Amino acid sequence: MNLHLLRVFLTVVEQQGFSRAAEVLFVSQSAVSKAVRELEHQLDLPLIERSGGDAKAVRGVRLTEHGRAVFEHARAIFALERIAIEDVRDRVELRQGRLRIGASTTIAGYWLPQRIGPFVRRHPGLAFELMVGNTEEVSRAVIDCAVDLGFVEGRVEDPRIESTLWRSEPLRLIAASGSALGARRRPSLQELARQTWLLREPGSGTRQVAESLFAAHAIAPARVIEIGSNEAIARAVAAGAGIALLPETVVADLATMRRVRTIGFGAEGDGIDAAEQTLSRPLYRLELLNRPRAPALQAFLEHERED
Repeated sequence: MNLHLLRVFLTVVEQQGFSRAAEVLFVSQSAVSKAVRELEHQLDLPLIERSGGDAKAVRGVRLTEHGRAVFEHARAIFALERIAIEDVRDRVELRQGRLRIGASTTIAGYWLPQRIGPFVRRHPGLAFELMVGNTEEVSRAVIDCAVDLGFVEGRVEDPRIESTLWRSEPLRLIAASGSALGARRRPSLQELARQTWLLREPGSGTRQVAESLFAAHAIAPARVIEIGSNEAIARAVAAGAGIALLPETVVADLATMRRVRTIGFGAEGDGIDAAEQTLSRPLYRLELLNRPRAPALQAFLEHERED
């Protein structure tokens, strides 16, 4: 069924005349008459009752039984088209739609809230979802299109993902304030190796940074305890369970309350200069390579750049 011919037929019936339909469609009356006849020929059904065999002479439009059935189908088809156009327009203008973001725990808890708040207030018609997981889980969600955008704190080496440096995050090596190590300004690498280290689970960006530090300075921790939350690790350190390398944003409150203390990395005799004492890690933004950006995602990225 030719939808153009069907639209012409629908317009003829709605306008109750060939000449009025021609005006609405910006075509000639003969073109309208020809289109209706061609539709009847394609369907092999008479759609309009004609007087004297001349469709142009018809005042008003009288439909055959077949014509009434086709008219109802046509009206339903083009009603769906109008709904689709309105839906797309609403999504382009962000009156509706959905944005799904995946973020590793620290980014979700400390970096994104102040960006999400103004954005969702600006676009109340958008549905918003924030999935929280470690770097490996977020990158998998990006590949599976379970999220539109990812923010992670670890390296992602996958040819399907476009990874862009988002920002750098300061890190702090912390110990309990009341501990012997916490009283030291810069423990030696040997002293640090004798400690119990509290680490995130494999797949976490925070753990990647700690393991890179171990490898760079030949540190083999005497004991490692895995805890699946940076906040839980920080509180465990405050309780004297061990030491940890954590984002500055996570430990700031505990440091202010003097429950944990930031310590240096390596004594002067270990040959670690001031630049190496400044620890940080890169944070990345992830998108699926060559995936078109939906209007909601493009709007969020522009909003994020404004900050």
